[in-house]
Order: sequence, then structure tokens, then C-alpha cells
Amino acid sequence: MQRILLFLYRIRAFLLFVVLEAAAISLIVSNNSQQGSVFFNSANQLSGNILNTQSNVFDYFSLVSVNKALLEKNTVLLQELERYRQPADSIIIPLDTLMASNYQFKGAKIINNSINLSQNFLTINKGAKDGIKEGMGVFNEEGVVGRVKGVTKNFASVISLLHTELLVSSKIESSEVFGSTKWDGRDSKKAKLLYVPRHVDLQVGDKVVTSGYNAVFPEGIPIGEIIEVAQGAETNYLDITIELATDFSRVSYVYLVENLFEDELQSLDPSN
Repeated sequence: MQRILLFLYRIRAFLLFVVLEAAAISLIVSNNSQQGSVFFNSANQLSGNILNTQSNVFDYFSLVSVNKALLEKNTVLLQELERYRQPADSIIIPLDTLMASNYQFKGAKIINNSINLSQNFLTINKGAKDGIKEGMGVFNEEGVVGRVKGVTKNFASVISLLHTELLVSSKIESSEVFGSTKWDGRDSKKAKLLYVPRHVDLQVGDKVVTSGYNAVFPEGIPIGEIIEVAQGAETNYLDITIELATDFSRVSYVYLVENLFEDELQSLDPSN
């Protein structure tokens, strides 16, 4: 402590000079509008540059985390593609190339999203020039997001799973029982699983995934989890509520999937 005091005593003249200079600058800035304007403009410019640099630094580290998340998503997708690429039994069906080339995947970013309407849509930053087509399924790392409704050159609109007119062919993962998932327009985190017969034994917590039957989504993409089962008003079907796997309040990046054989499969559907 004594050394610090001795050091300050030795530079007392310099410290006095600094204090007087600061006081002089303060008086000049306070009493002269032109010099004050220059000073404050310079200060604002300096603080702006500092804040901009700070923002760039934060954006850089944020970009690192985003890239890491995208890398993880791509890894999962590649693993799924590898599973689809392999035939179920290469000895029994060595010529079966359906699963090897049935689906094609693309990535996109959500640039607009609604969740508080009865018929919600999303907009993605990819369009016809990127190979996006009407009818393509849309999902992310959490689960099903929706289906492409309209396409322009650079953008596409997606009918959200939070849309009261969208049906997604589904199945209960544990029992292979099929049904259809439909949003009832109430809670953005919940939907209904329809057309499951009353005799089916279900458990709260059972997973609901895509069935692969409607030529839009591959089999096994998560849709949600059963949270409530009741007899309901219908005589033949259960009233099933599921909690959606996808958090629509924070979707940002999605994958689009195209069934390359959809037209051929649809031509065989007797209902068309």
C-alpha cells in the first residue's frame, strides 16, 4: 500500500494535468454547441462501432452453434437415408431398389410461420428453382411439420400440421395400429389421432409416427406421443389426444422429402 501511495505521489503532476484537461474538455463541450456536437457524434460513432463489433462477435459464436445443430441434423438425416437405402433383405429381394431410391431430401429455412390461426401456414426460402414441388412432405429433427402447398420460383408455402384440414397417415409405433393425425384447432402442442378402433389396447406414452402409407412421408418420422385416451362420442373409434413432437413456436430449419414414385403409386389408387 505504501508503495502505491509513493508511486501516486511521484506522478502527482501528471495526474493533476489529466484532471485539468478533463475539466477543460468538459467545459468546452458544455458551453460550445459546435464542439459539443462533434464530441457527441464522435462518441456515438465510437460506441456504435463497439456495439457493432460486439454484435458481430456474438453472431459469430451463434453461427457456430447453428452450424453445429445443422450438422447434427444432417448426420441424423444421413443415417436415416442409409437405412432407407438398404433393402430389407438383400438375399430374398436382391433386385428391390425401391427403398434405395424412393425418397429425395432437400433442406430449407423457415422465413415465416403462424401458429395462432385455425389454418396455419409456413413459408420457406426455397422454391421451384431449388427443386421444391407441391405435395412434398416437410419435417425437422423433432418430427412432422407439414406439406408443401404452393411453390413460386424462389419460395414455397407449407400447410402446417397446425391446420384443421391436413390429415397425416399415422401409426402407433408399438402396435402398428394405423390412424390419421389431425389438428383440432385448439392447442398448438396437441392433436387428435383418428380412426383407431375401440378394441385396440393403447397406453399413455405410446409413440405415434408416420405410417408411410400416403406416399408423402417415409415410415417412422415422429408425430407425437399419446397423452389421453377416452371412449369418445363415436361408437367405433377411440378419442385419442397426442402431444405433438414438433414445437411449432421455434421451428427454423426443415427438411423436405419427395417420394419419387408418388405419381406411379397414386395412379394405382382406385379412389383417384
